[in-house]
Amino acid sequence: MKKPIVIVGAGLSGLRAASLLHAQGIECKVLEARARIGGRILSISDSKRQELGHFDLGPTWFWPEYERTIAQLVKELNVKTSLQYNDGAMLSEQFQNKTPERYILPEGSVVSSVRFAGGAQTLVDAIADTIPAGVIDLETQVRKIRLEKDGTITVEADLADETKKEFPASAVILALPPRIVARRIEFTPFLSSNLIADLINKPTWMAGQAKAVAIYDYPFWRESGLSGFATSRIGPLQEIHDASPETGAGALFGFFGIPAKVRQKIGKDDIYKLVVDQLIRLFGSPAQNISAFLYKDWAKDSETAVAEDLAPLRDFPSYGQIQPAGIWKKKIFLPEQRQTHSMGVILKVHFNQLNKQFRRSSI
Repeated sequence: MKKPIVIVGAGLSGLRAASLLHAQGIECKVLEARARIGGRILSISDSKRQELGHFDLGPTWFWPEYERTIAQLVKELNVKTSLQYNDGAMLSEQFQNKTPERYILPEGSVVSSVRFAGGAQTLVDAIADTIPAGVIDLETQVRKIRLEKDGTITVEADLADETKKEFPASAVILALPPRIVARRIEFTPFLSSNLIADLINKPTWMAGQAKAVAIYDYPFWRESGLSGFATSRIGPLQEIHDASPETGAGALFGFFGIPAKVRQKIGKDDIYKLVVDQLIRLFGSPAQNISAFLYKDWAKDSETAVAEDLAPLRDFPSYGQIQPAGIWKKKIFLPEQRQTHSMGVILKVHFNQLNKQFRRSSI
C-alpha cells in the first residue's frame, strides 16, 4: 500500500491541499504545529464579551475581480461574505498637533473589497469540514524530514507531551512559510544551498506586522459621516478601517507603522495606550469607550516569522515557484506562492504532478 502524502501546515493552503487530495481518493496526513487550524488566518472574540462577535487579527479581505481562486473557493463552499464598509469620509493624519484632514473620496476611487461574515476563519472551517476526522494532527511540530534508501520518506515531529513521533510518507507538501522550512526543519540528505537561499529570500507577507482591533458597542463614527478609513503618518497605526459586523457592535482595526523590534520594546500595555490616544485624535472622545481590545503581533509568532521577517518590507515581494532538484525532486513540494493582498500568500499545489504519482488505483 502506498504511504500517504504528508502535508506540513494546516493553514488555508495546507487544508485546501488535503481537501483536494481527499476528493481524489489520495490518502494524506496534515501535521500542524499550532493548537489550532488556520495558520495566519485568525478570527477571535474577546473572552469576556463574546457577544460582540469575531474579529480578524490576520487576513480580512479579498478582491473577487483580482483574486479569482479565493472567489471561486468561497462560492464552492458557500461561505457568507459582505462588502467592506466604505460609506462616508476618510481621515488623513499628516502632522503632529494638527487636526486630521477629512476627505470625500470620488466615487469608484476605492475598489470594493469583500469580508467574511463571522471572520476569515469561516473559510478555514468550511475547508476543514471537507476533510475526514483524524487526518489533521495539531500540536505536531515537524523537525526532521528524512529520505530513506528505498525512496520513502520519514517525517519526524515533536508532540505536545514532549515525545517524538514518526510519520511515513510517499511525498511531502510543505504548506508553510519558506523561511520556516529553511530555518526550522532538518533535511536528510541536506537541501541544496541554492534551494535554501531561495527559501530564505522568500519573505512571508505580513509576517513582521501587527494588528489591533478596538471594539465598541456600536460604530459611532458613522453618525459623523465617517467611513472608519483613516491613514496616518504619526501612528502608531498607519492605516485604519471599519471592522464592524453587519449588525450590533462596532470595530476599528489598524495596521502598525511601528517596526517589529520597536513594538516589542514598547510592550502591549503601552501599545494599547498609544492606539487609544490615536483613535481619540481621529474619531473624537467616543473612541475612548472601548468595550474590548484585541492585539496580535505576528512577528512574535514563532510559526509565522523568523529573524529575517522583523525588518519591514519596503516593497511587494517577488514570489514564484520553488523547484526542489536532485534527490528531493518529486519528493517534496513547495507550492507556488502568489501575493494576494490581505488574504496573504496563497499556495497553489500543482496537482497534475501529484496525480501522476499518486493515482487512485495505486493506493
